[in-house]
Amino acid sequence: MNPTHTAHQLPSRAAVVGAGAWGTTFASLLAEAGAPTTVWARRQEVAAEINSGTNTRYAPSLSLPPEVRATTDMRAAVAGAGIVVVALPSQLARGAIEPLAGAVEPGALVVSLMKGIELGTRMRMSEVLAQVLGVPGERVAVVSGPNLADEIAVRQPTATVVASSSQDTAAAVAAACATATFRPYTNNDVLGVELCGAVKNVIALAVGMAAGRGLGDNSKATLITRGLVEITRLGLALGARPETFSGLAGMGDLVATCSSPLSRNQSFGRRLGEGMSVARATAVSRGVAEGAKSARAVLDLADTHGVEMPITAGVVAVVEGRASVSEVSDALLSRPRKAEGVNAAPL
Repeated sequence: MNPTHTAHQLPSRAAVVGAGAWGTTFASLLAEAGAPTTVWARRQEVAAEINSGTNTRYAPSLSLPPEVRATTDMRAAVAGAGIVVVALPSQLARGAIEPLAGAVEPGALVVSLMKGIELGTRMRMSEVLAQVLGVPGERVAVVSGPNLADEIAVRQPTATVVASSSQDTAAAVAAACATATFRPYTNNDVLGVELCGAVKNVIALAVGMAAGRGLGDNSKATLITRGLVEITRLGLALGARPETFSGLAGMGDLVATCSSPLSRNQSFGRRLGEGMSVARATAVSRGVAEGAKSARAVLDLADTHGVEMPITAGVVAVVEGRASVSEVSDALLSRPRKAEGVNAAPL
């Protein structure tokens, strides 16, 4: 088996590192598209259940095909795989995948499903994967967009973005996950796509907080729209392309994540808005709210580049316990009035 492939040649086998909702669902897409897939699960009981055809804890509505198998041996999972997909909480990814250094097949493609900025390093997840796994950047791709796993699991139609600095890599990954209901578009603005995926989770927390306080659609639409301005402003400062932010990875993912009760970030924010502590909201959540974990890293990145992001700063203040939701809301509304626009002074 030669794991190297082109846009028209599917890998003979794939691997997914991470057995959460999105990792398990993506494994089922790869299998449906024609690549038998091995999932790495941290816990033996999760691996055993995946091998029986379900993952009720993380993907309760998904019936897995027999071409999806699972193991708790990470290196065994990726051995011989032409595509290695990583679907782990972003702040845990580096430590978790360190055992894979040197284990990815020569020529294999590495795919990030993660949406976050690493604390401390301020690195995007594609950069973390390339560094830890020793894979050239042109063999790394990211998948981002309106990817609510519960809807994709029951094969509701959706589109997504596969971004890579290499068009061949992006096309190969797109071909490997394309199904009758999952339509991938390719993009080479990896920076912009990853920033959209990371920051939209932070904005979704803010929208959830507003919903938890009982605020209506006007308030939520304001946060979504001004949140997109913050994402765009940061992206342009870092060199991303403007059109990325109006596309699937930008506005598309932002609307889905901010509007849906299936969104872990929106639901987490709503609990905070209802008065729960961060610790309690974390305890009752299914899966990780990436926005709560990455908000500080996003704000640090913005500060480094002189980009003002008031909504993001407010979320960080709430998550870190320095302000209440109502105090942040009042502070945002009392900011000096400015002209609207990405290039105008921040609101």
